[in-house]
Amino acid sequence: MSIDVSIGWLFILLRYKLENYSITFATLNCLEYTKKCINSLIDSGTDPQKIAVVDNASTDGTQDYLQSMNLGHVILNRENLSCGAAWNQGILANQSEWTIVMNNDIIVPDGFAHGLIKFAIDNNLKLVSPARIDGSMDYDYDAFYCDAQVKMSDVVRMGSSNAICMCIHWSLFMHYGFFQANPTLLGFEDGMFYHALRQAKVQHATTGQVWIHHFGSVTQEYMKMVLGIKNENVLVKVNDRKLYNQSWLERKLYRYELKRSHQQWRKKEISEHNMTLHGVRKNNEFIWI
Repeated sequence: MSIDVSIGWLFILLRYKLENYSITFATLNCLEYTKKCINSLIDSGTDPQKIAVVDNASTDGTQDYLQSMNLGHVILNRENLSCGAAWNQGILANQSEWTIVMNNDIIVPDGFAHGLIKFAIDNNLKLVSPARIDGSMDYDYDAFYCDAQVKMSDVVRMGSSNAICMCIHWSLFMHYGFFQANPTLLGFEDGMFYHALRQAKVQHATTGQVWIHHFGSVTQEYMKMVLGIKNENVLVKVNDRKLYNQSWLERKLYRYELKRSHQQWRKKEISEHNMTLHGVRKNNEFIWI
């Protein structure tokens, strides 16, 4: 077989791997953010048939809007079954090699899905997250990400990713299970999933090659409003140490190591690039975390 033919087959194989994905997220009201999210996904080059949206009993017109779109899957739950249950429904609707599980209050750039999957393949990872900006979109997002993804393309936070946007290989679900479908966890399902991966020493990362904008936890803020919980308080108080079956010392050591790692990442990224892989937009300025 000639070199040209071999390269051609490798290109076809890579293209197949890059296209074998789906995207899913849950909704609970917050229609305007869902519209922005879906529009940005389509603008990024994502085929609408790859998108599975699971609605947890919205009452603000979200369900009518979703049904009017030509998406791959629209699942309408009769009640709020929790993020965990909804994510599982979306993941199982397509059962792709890669599933991007994300919030509905996100804006994504051109080539978003392909960028995450290619980074994962190139680095032999099964779970990756994009870099992100949280907060108000009072800046030129297109210009920002075009500059940032070049400037920070080689920056990686190995051992760090987040549930706001996760690109997950199917094998992780088969080996370690899906998200816990317990409505009382009220968003803590991602913590349980990550804990299982940490226990199994599954490597994961955040890459500077892909950047998203995250408006903020709008669904959680809505749920707090409905439940009468102050916005500065956590949505649900759980003893995660007990859920993780950790001793007091194990929990303290884990938090200490996590804090130290973030401090080291931030110091290095600021010194080399004058920015980090996680920024917050506040008062027309970027605050680098």
